[in-house]
Amino acid sequence: MEYTYLGQSGLKVSRLCLGTMNFGVDTDEKESFRILDAALDAGINFIDTANIYGWGENSGRTEEIIGRWFALGGGRRERTVLATKVYGDMHQSYDGPNGEPGLSAYKIRRHLEGSLKRLQTDHIELYQMHHVDRSVQWRELWPAFETAAQQGKIGYVGSSNFAGWDIAVAQGEAKARGSLGLVSEQHKYNLLCRLPELEVLPASKALGLGVIPWSPLDGGLLAGNHRRGAAGRRSGDNKRLEKHRAQLDAYGKLCDELGEPEDLVSLAWLLANPAVTAPIIGVRTLEQLKRSLRAVDIKLDEQTLARIDEIFPGPGGDAPKAYAW
Repeated sequence: MEYTYLGQSGLKVSRLCLGTMNFGVDTDEKESFRILDAALDAGINFIDTANIYGWGENSGRTEEIIGRWFALGGGRRERTVLATKVYGDMHQSYDGPNGEPGLSAYKIRRHLEGSLKRLQTDHIELYQMHHVDRSVQWRELWPAFETAAQQGKIGYVGSSNFAGWDIAVAQGEAKARGSLGLVSEQHKYNLLCRLPELEVLPASKALGLGVIPWSPLDGGLLAGNHRRGAAGRRSGDNKRLEKHRAQLDAYGKLCDELGEPEDLVSLAWLLANPAVTAPIIGVRTLEQLKRSLRAVDIKLDEQTLARIDEIFPGPGGDAPKAYAW
């Protein structure tokens, strides 16, 4: 396994991040434990979750599974760089209107305590805002995160699903306070979704954030599923498959020439971008995890990267050069 620093921090994380969104939903606890153990044994020290995983009335179930895994001991917690998130509705009736999706000092304090309890730990290395909330001011949010850090409950703060200008505002406010600010941005980014190259990736790179791509295989569309008689796993994937079939067929042929499967080439393409820290691999089975591990060993040359650009054209670079004279 290869490692890199998480953004501007001194924290080292593996180049692959284990996503746990399926734990307690499509993956039972026993298999989740097997995946977590195998990931750790393979050198993946970066594990991402969220307080709402488990979904709906089962929100928090995924964190509970990870907490019970930590409780098994054997250095599991000590070897893990743990990331979780705050923003969503945890379906706790006693929160009333303050339980609605969004951010606030109240929510950061209350939901952080809930995550710590479920995860059976006293600290979280990376605490991430799951979405941007433009109705709340940074002069409220940054003190709340700073207090949590001073109490030793969190190490670093990250964002997710932020626009480039949201990242710039957040970092400007943090700098004015003399604090480190954000160290990461978790964002949808893959061969079929390259719009982040306009603003989010250059902003993150310039302002000290490591990009953590989610949905690196776009729900399975970039995994070659269509050649095996299956599209993706999300609603609407069949329509998207038809829309992108010519591209996906051309991509499949290129991967055949390389002698590598589509899913691993898609991950390797992300890893080749200097703005990317670690794509999230949201596996459902131990076999899927073992398969994904080899992505870090695949190095794409410039000619191959150029051919991929021909198949999946990006926006043409960063803004405004991509569209202005």
